[in-house]
Order: sequence, then C-alpha cells, then structure tokens
Amino acid sequence: MMRSAVIGLSLAAAALALAGCKPSAPSPQIFKAQTDALEKAKGVEKQLQDAQDRNRAAEAEQEK
Repeated sequence: MMRSAVIGLSLAAAALALAGCKPSAPSPQIFKAQTDALEKAKGVEKQLQDAQDRNRAAEAEQEK
C-alpha cells in the first residue's frame, strides 16, 4: 500500500515537472524546399497564363 502511494506521488511529481517545461525552440521548416518549389511553380503558371491571355488578345485583334 505504501509502495503504490510512493509510485503515485512520484508519477504526479514527474507529470507536474514535465508540464512546467517551456516548449522547445520551433522546429526548422522541414518542407521548405517543397514549399519553395510550389511557389515557384505557381509563379511560372501565372506567367504562362498571362502569355496565353496576350496571345488570345493579339489573335482577336488580328481577326478584326
């Protein structure tokens, strides 16, 4: 009986000690390379869309 009380008290003390710890430093961006590539691809897609819009406008102008 005394042993289970000591174990319970030890576990409670450990839980309180861990709960009071400050969080560690923020983790580095693990997917930075992937997110950078995605942003670059979005930029390329925008450029292609703009070029296509210009071509359509030029074709429409020639048909007049």
